Amino acid sequence: MVIKSVALETVCGITSKLPDTKKPEIAFAGKSNVGKSSLINGLMNRKSLARTSAQPGKTQTINYYNINDCMYLVDLPGYGYAKISPKEKEKWGQMVENYLHVSKQLKAVFLLIDIRHEPSANDKQMYEWIAYQGYHPIIIATKLDKLKRSQVPKHIKMIKTGLNVRENTPILPYSALTKQGREEIWNLMDELLGFAESGKEKSVGMPGEEAGQSKQGGINEKP
Repeated sequence: MVIKSVALETVCGITSKLPDTKKPEIAFAGKSNVGKSSLINGLMNRKSLARTSAQPGKTQTINYYNINDCMYLVDLPGYGYAKISPKEKEKWGQMVENYLHVSKQLKAVFLLIDIRHEPSANDKQMYEWIAYQGYHPIIIATKLDKLKRSQVPKHIKMIKTGLNVRENTPILPYSALTKQGREEIWNLMDELLGFAESGKEKSVGMPGEEAGQSKQGGINEKP
């Protein structure tokens, strides 16, 4: 996709009514400090539109990023941060659950997992929770640059086993430092939204870059 315009259009808190955007949405979920804001900035070719922080648990809202006025990237609150109260965690969980259940335009959910470690109990719970809502989570394995290349296959297998992912689930390694994996993520999003087939958008973020033609087929569409 050629990124022509990006804007943080809507921010929803615990008491906010979710917007009916009328445009397709792709959501990103992940544990606090997994690199979700860095990923979103990388996908949008922006340095600080999605705020990154050294303090985990910073994102406490559902943020809608309008891209080219044709789709939304939706940033869901981070989970698993130990220093917030159980009551606060419950509220965040209700926000995410409500979004997954209510959104009429959600086409896919990407779940971010730190490639260096086995999925945590919170990661497993979120994977199962997303699946329960009728979606098949696509996995983005972040912090790729922290591993040696020879270690990557072993850690991808560790994520597959740890989450007990559905067969043929894409697991896309990504590095916020080098942007490795960005093209593959955009290719898949273009395919899920029908842009690859229609020819509306043929680039992955910079004019002149052609998108790949790989076919993942029929994943992450809510029944």
